[in-house]
Amino acid sequence: MLRGRFQQETAASMQRLSESVSFDWRLFRFDILGSIAHAKALQKARLLTVDELSQIETGLLGIEKEIAAGTFAFRPELEDVHMNIEAELTKRIGAAGAKLHTARSRNDQVALDLRLYLRNECTEIRALLIDFQRALVELGRKYSNAVLPGYTHLQRAQPVLLAHHFLAYVEMIERDKERLADARQRINRMPLGSGAIAASTIPIDRAYVAQLLDFPELTRNSMDAVSDRDFVAEMLFVLALVGVHLSRLSEDLILFASSEFKFVKISDAYSTGSSLMPQKKNPDVCELTRGKTGRLIGNLVSLLTVVKGLPMTYNRDLQEDKEAVFDSIDQTKLVLEVYAAMIRELEFDTRVMQQAASDPALLATDLADYLVLHGLPFRQSHEAIGGLVAYSQKEQRALPDLSLEEYRRFSDRFEPDLYQVFQLDRAMTKRVALGAPSAKNVAAQLEAWDAKLREQ
Repeated sequence: MLRGRFQQETAASMQRLSESVSFDWRLFRFDILGSIAHAKALQKARLLTVDELSQIETGLLGIEKEIAAGTFAFRPELEDVHMNIEAELTKRIGAAGAKLHTARSRNDQVALDLRLYLRNECTEIRALLIDFQRALVELGRKYSNAVLPGYTHLQRAQPVLLAHHFLAYVEMIERDKERLADARQRINRMPLGSGAIAASTIPIDRAYVAQLLDFPELTRNSMDAVSDRDFVAEMLFVLALVGVHLSRLSEDLILFASSEFKFVKISDAYSTGSSLMPQKKNPDVCELTRGKTGRLIGNLVSLLTVVKGLPMTYNRDLQEDKEAVFDSIDQTKLVLEVYAAMIRELEFDTRVMQQAASDPALLATDLADYLVLHGLPFRQSHEAIGGLVAYSQKEQRALPDLSLEEYRRFSDRFEPDLYQVFQLDRAMTKRVALGAPSAKNVAAQLEAWDAKLREQ
């Protein structure tokens, strides 16, 4: 269909290198949607008759039905999904099909298809992110009173509620949703009518096409419109960051499920065993998710590397954008679906977590706060408690087991009420600042997130 200028047939090896229909066929619904809108604009410009428009629309919808059913035969020599659909349409309806590409280039056609596809995927991924948040909130409500050690540098730091721990990931995913919505705004701009580079001398009402396709904005520069892949890079960045957040959660659960922690049991349905060691139960969902994050990051880097040195405007290098974005979308959707289901079947051992969180050393900071509230500057308080901890370890006696006289070796501000600091329940109730993990705060946050997610 494109060889009017050429004297030789395309080499077979060139066809293998050039074809993209093996992966871009999945744009077919959006290609047909855009083509029908373009045909309506051609009819509005009186370049098609009403009957020709009807033939085109009927023919395209028939092709769409066959592709969806898996009965359509794609031809690699026609390179891509766009040419395959157009060629088949022309074969079926004749001259009217040959008019469809009037005032349109594959450059602005593929830009349109990709935007339509990504706009749709934003909606589907947002729904999966919401369900993932719901799973975390449900887990938090199930274990609303469970306490565990919070960690910094993977060392026990301070006690926190398990629900507070998972709400941290709810916050991360909420930011991912915000970034996705923000990226969607820039995806949602209509490029059709930009042509190959400099639009067309044939008057096409771009605003009319945008209205048909529910685009609130038009692209403003034809050269930028056909070569812009910023919106794809943004989408890949959002998905890579979703992967990073899931990878961090995976690392937590992998550690918590280990024999060293014994905080959580992962359902057999979301675990595998060892081919050699019969006792093993491996957290494969978490590990696979952590591994796929590298793939999501790699797809982003791949696209950025492709576009970094391209001159204006469209270059065939841009064909490399689709496999990266298709793969990232597929992997992200799969992981979110499986992971949410796994979360809903997690079983935490609250007794083991409570025991670990009852380590008095986790309340050393509270002891420093005690001295501050008794008039000692924080830096002096910090130094005093540091010395006290070192003394406790040297004596091999826990902090609550030291006498008042021993405490007063490090500060004369200690009073008999200091031992109340080591009451874990009391310590948790005192964490009342906005964003802190008191039971009251966490319960309010769980309720607020539950209501917000129900609205969404």
